[in-house]
Amino acid sequence: MMRPAERAYASTFDVAIIGAGVVGCAAFREFSLAGARTVLVERDRDIINGASKGNSAILHTGFDAVPGSLEARCVQSGYAEYRRIRERLNLPLIETSALVVAWNAEQLARLPAILERAAANGVTDACLLSAREVLAREPNLAAGVAGAVLVPGESVIDPWSAPLAYAQQAIANGGRVLLGAEVTSGTLEGGLWRLATSAGAIAARVVINCAGNFGDLVEAIARPSPFRIKPRKGQYVVFDKSAYPLLRAVILPVPTERTKGVVITRTAFGNILVGPTAEDQDERRVATIERPVLEHLLDQATRMIPSLAEHPVTATFAGLRPATEFSDYQIEAVENRRWITVGGIRSTGLTGALGIARHLRELHELHFGPLGDLVAPAWTPVPNLTEERPRPYAAPGRSEIVCHCELVTREEIEGAIEGALPAATLGGLKRRTRCMMGRCQGFFCSRRIAELVRGRIAGLELETAGR
Repeated sequence: MMRPAERAYASTFDVAIIGAGVVGCAAFREFSLAGARTVLVERDRDIINGASKGNSAILHTGFDAVPGSLEARCVQSGYAEYRRIRERLNLPLIETSALVVAWNAEQLARLPAILERAAANGVTDACLLSAREVLAREPNLAAGVAGAVLVPGESVIDPWSAPLAYAQQAIANGGRVLLGAEVTSGTLEGGLWRLATSAGAIAARVVINCAGNFGDLVEAIARPSPFRIKPRKGQYVVFDKSAYPLLRAVILPVPTERTKGVVITRTAFGNILVGPTAEDQDERRVATIERPVLEHLLDQATRMIPSLAEHPVTATFAGLRPATEFSDYQIEAVENRRWITVGGIRSTGLTGALGIARHLRELHELHFGPLGDLVAPAWTPVPNLTEERPRPYAAPGRSEIVCHCELVTREEIEGAIEGALPAATLGGLKRRTRCMMGRCQGFFCSRRIAELVRGRIAGLELETAGR
């Protein structure tokens, strides 16, 4: 892996990918496994530190996508590919199913159209349920349920281990990562891009723009951007683990034209998650949380599942989705610029990432030349963080438990700061281990964690000051 201090890169890359969110990491994996000399360039000090760090963590079937859209194709492809590779990368899949719940007559009347769209997208096992059937499945839902569409294939996954696994497999198969490297400009001369970054210049034959919330600004390096990013903020509430038994399926609302609405779902880490909201803003990096909005989320959640009112909230957070003025993904190859654009990847990006990556490879082969496949690629399974499978704290002879809220061991902390792609920020450490994400939010364990990481994690010193 390249470090920010490295300033000169003698080799020319076949592909340079700008942006290390989930889509960038999936593309990094795809092109590295195709034998291309590939570099992943990221402005932050760690991967998935932008739009990809905050989402609902659902593996979608694509039942509600616009039939025939690029989003529908990529989501369905990504869904299948995740299921195909997950065991070799040790990625979880918690098969919860989903219920699109109607709460009044108007919403109930829209359920047949949702079922028809599911069928048009090839999701043929979805079906209508009566109010009685819904409550038989989810007895903790409020009595006002009018009916639902059941989608058996919807599942919950770990949203952070997946992109980490993609990036690590790419590195193990020859890919390079350049972190702390904001791309500031670029020139195309003689069929070769020369990108200037804050960590040095790199050369590549093809550039792929996966810059997320900065996608239109990066696009201006190659051409006037055909879209404008207007970040859409989503705020979330996380209920304590005590609430986990209240729910089995993912509870989805009847969607509107603008948003899929507020979801109530289990998480892979044993909590109940409520969100997101949908608030457009101009700020591209900072997603604030506002008490009135969170109180509204809580009110919505407890109206649907009244027993949630008896359980405390563990955490709140917000994420930004790179929305554009278009409803579909904005992906195209600009042949005369040796550039591939990836824009407008919103809430389905976690599922669609592997499908998007395969589509990018197809665009490359169509416009810039064929690629091969590695004969015997290396596989790099990631540690399990989910409650559905064994974790290190329960193993005989395990090391000390450092974070007691999330049952994170010393070996897990130490493992997260070693290896091919170590955590470089506090957020990165949390996403690799779950430390400091429980009831106390790091109040009791942060000092011990600071001792273990020995100043290698940016921001942790500030978190522990005065404790």
